[in-house]
Amino acid sequence: MGTSGRRDRHLVGWLSGLCLIALPLVGCSSTADPKLRPATTITSAQTATPGAVTSTAAQPSLEPTVSPEPTVSPEATVSPEPIVDFEWRVRKVSARSLGPSWRRGCPVPVSDLRSVSVRFWGFDHAPHTGVLILNRDVVKRTRRVFATMFERKFPLRQVRPVSEFKADDDLSMAADNTSAFNCRKAVAAGPASWSRHAYGRAIDVNPVENPYLFGKRVLPPAGRKFADRSHARRGLIRRADPIHRAFLDAGYRWGGDFSNPDYQHFDR
Repeated sequence: MGTSGRRDRHLVGWLSGLCLIALPLVGCSSTADPKLRPATTITSAQTATPGAVTSTAAQPSLEPTVSPEPTVSPEATVSPEPIVDFEWRVRKVSARSLGPSWRRGCPVPVSDLRSVSVRFWGFDHAPHTGVLILNRDVVKRTRRVFATMFERKFPLRQVRPVSEFKADDDLSMAADNTSAFNCRKAVAAGPASWSRHAYGRAIDVNPVENPYLFGKRVLPPAGRKFADRSHARRGLIRRADPIHRAFLDAGYRWGGDFSNPDYQHFDR
């Protein structure tokens, strides 16, 4: 081997050593032996487009977050008010069921009386059920009157037999109770006589709103503020109004026409 060959091998060996020393910092020169070249790792920084962000950390998405559209519930269904029908149920009565409102010597036998369950509108604008005790010969015609009251939503405070008030007319009136049969005498001037209530053929409607003006007395006393009949108010009965006409059409007369006006009273 000549001097030139020895010099070339010496140069290759020197370059190989230099590559080993410089490997951590730079890649080997292409003039080095390929077998001595370390494997190189290509990072994203090496392949990134110039001017682009090359951080290897996760980048936040720039896409806008689209929330799902809210579910639109169907429109609430508004239920119509329930239809409330007028009711009028008639039953026979017994002396026991009539309690103190009937006794022996009354001008009407128990067999001629009927208990009527009736639906009516109260002052609270709600339907209620009450009980009237009537003579059987006025049941049918009276039904038409109370059906008119119900249709027009004419309010009644309560409808209870006077037996629930110990057959005391004053207590029944004070409670603004609409009632019919009560075996008692008439509250009137002159000789004592049976009231039409004692036959089951008279009805007192809302006694407080429709008081009895008996001389200087007002019955019941709470009805004094309703003695002036010039203004229409709920529960009042006035001449020629629908309730007054319904009673007249059913063959009743009105106590409001008496010399001592009894606005609550209708009889036949």
